[in-house]
Amino acid sequence: MSFSLETPDALELKGVTVQIKLNGVLHDIEDDMSVMDLILNLELDPKNVAVERNLEIIPKSLHSETRIENGDVLEIVEFVGGG
Repeated sequence: MSFSLETPDALELKGVTVQIKLNGVLHDIEDDMSVMDLILNLELDPKNVAVERNLEIIPKSLHSETRIENGDVLEIVEFVGGG
């Protein structure tokens, strides 16, 4: 399944939601999601992304324990190889 971080319906919603801005686009996501939950929901490889939340870089070691809150502004950058 392919997705676009700019597509609001890229996230499947199952319960109570909060609104965030992800890469400049408003999204409703499930309440009580961690940064890692979001990465996996977007079908990204956690090893190949960098995440900024409210202008602060979230270390990979904290992705699982960092909870996303209503109104958060996130930027997710995926690294791709090439040559």
